[in-house]
Amino acid sequence: MIVEFDTYPMGKESGLGEEIAEVKKIIESSGLEHQLTAMGTIIEGDWDEVLKVIKKCHHLLREDYDRVETHIKVDDHAGKSGRIEGKVEDVKENL
Repeated sequence: MIVEFDTYPMGKESGLGEEIAEVKKIIESSGLEHQLTAMGTIIEGDWDEVLKVIKKCHHLLREDYDRVETHIKVDDHAGKSGRIEGKVEDVKENL
């Protein structure tokens, strides 16, 4: 499955680059296929692996902030893998 998520502390007006860089380190250390985008991160893996990473990211921010929002969008397509790039390639082939 692929999951798109974003997580950020509430109450900070701007300049989240430092916090997001720390979140990215957690994602990279997971070994899961992922892609950082301007609006969030896409991760591919099984349900438990992906949610474990997202939970770690959320809790990292909660260490320093009283309020953190995390949004999660799941595309669970049985038997499919390599979909982070594959879905984009499918669209490109049809252009």
